[in-house]
Amino acid sequence: MTVRRSPLAMMVLALLVEEPMHAYRMQQLIREREKHDVVNVAQRNSIYQTIERLRRDELIRVAETTREEGRPERTVYALTPAGRRTLDGWLADALATPAREFPEFPAALSFLPILPPGEAARRLDQRAGVIEARLREREAALSAVDLPRLFLVEDEYQLAVLRAELDWVRELVADLRSGALTWSGEWLADWTGTPG
Repeated sequence: MTVRRSPLAMMVLALLVEEPMHAYRMQQLIREREKHDVVNVAQRNSIYQTIERLRRDELIRVAETTREEGRPERTVYALTPAGRRTLDGWLADALATPAREFPEFPAALSFLPILPPGEAARRLDQRAGVIEARLREREAALSAVDLPRLFLVEDEYQLAVLRAELDWVRELVADLRSGALTWSGEWLADWTGTPG
């Protein structure tokens, strides 16, 4: 049986390496450790769906169900040996092999000729501003954290990717503004062989 890997499934299994816990505690730790930048937990229900899938695949098990007075019932989950082996395999694969991902930005870039060059430059300049703001925000947040580097490597990676993207977008905007990269309806029709 092949179990589908996802960043959130990896996060749940990794949290359960620490100790058995209930879903609400997992959500708390993801927020406290600011891992919501690494895994998508925007939908509150997504962690519960992931837990159910991992339980169904026997990668985690119910350790106990507790109920405190005036509180809802809480199911505590624990990692199974199969879950630990799966996590180890997923982690090894994710670290060693770049995944084939399909982010939205490269797709949008492939449709750049649909916009006039000036409009493309304006929109990309807006993107550069958003990236700059995110960089400042993340750098400030990281400077306020007193953790060993081991617990910050994913933040370092994200900052490096943001910096590289910002540099590349700025260069592209400069090329669009200078005319080093340009197009027109006529040029596109000639290039693609379609009527303009």
